[in-house]
Amino acid sequence: MKDWEKIIPDFDRKIYEQSGYGGRQGFGQKPALLIIDMILGFTGTRPMETLEAIKEFRSSCGKVAWQSIPRIRKLLRSCRTQNVPVVYSTSDLDFKAVFGNATKRAKESSTMSDLSMEFPQMIRPRRGEFIVRKARASAFFGTHLITYLVQKGIDSIIVTGCTTSGCVRATVMDGFSYGLSVFVVEDCVFDRSPFSHLVNLFEMNSKYANVISLEEALNYVKRPRSGEALRAVMK
Repeated sequence: MKDWEKIIPDFDRKIYEQSGYGGRQGFGQKPALLIIDMILGFTGTRPMETLEAIKEFRSSCGKVAWQSIPRIRKLLRSCRTQNVPVVYSTSDLDFKAVFGNATKRAKESSTMSDLSMEFPQMIRPRRGEFIVRKARASAFFGTHLITYLVQKGIDSIIVTGCTTSGCVRATVMDGFSYGLSVFVVEDCVFDRSPFSHLVNLFEMNSKYANVISLEEALNYVKRPRSGEALRAVMK
């Protein structure tokens, strides 16, 4: 049993199971990789305990971010090799300066520094990779993301990044609402709250996505795009 299943009380899990939640989706023929909000403002400039990290950037998630970065890099490299489209999301600073944060968290007294908006060196975008600049939690809300995916013929999205309870979950819900098959890579998403991270993995897997391992994601992007091969990945 996964950690994100263990944290849910037995009675609650029984309700979800008997109600029919948690079914598996089939992998699509043409996936895209989404890297949600992997900027220094959320990762920090180096691995630190969370309470220390938020002294540098208030939105930082601490060490868990730096545990995820090498895993995201591994998946990113595989997607690039297999010509799977890669999309990054980041904050829209023009909107932020006027209206504030994507959540109810209090606005900082000063504007976000240029440093906080940088992507970690290990997973920086390449020229030509689409960067979504968003004002709210979802990478779909008020952006051109769905137009980009439709033009590319994308039918499923592989979601990585942060935070599990915030921008990742909001993006997952909107992706599902647009009719995409959605896969969250549990090794490649994180949150400043370990409890919220686990609960939201359970909720997303129950209702809007399949939570998969990094190994499953790597197998998916490497397999030929045929129905038999895709079904085999899910076994």
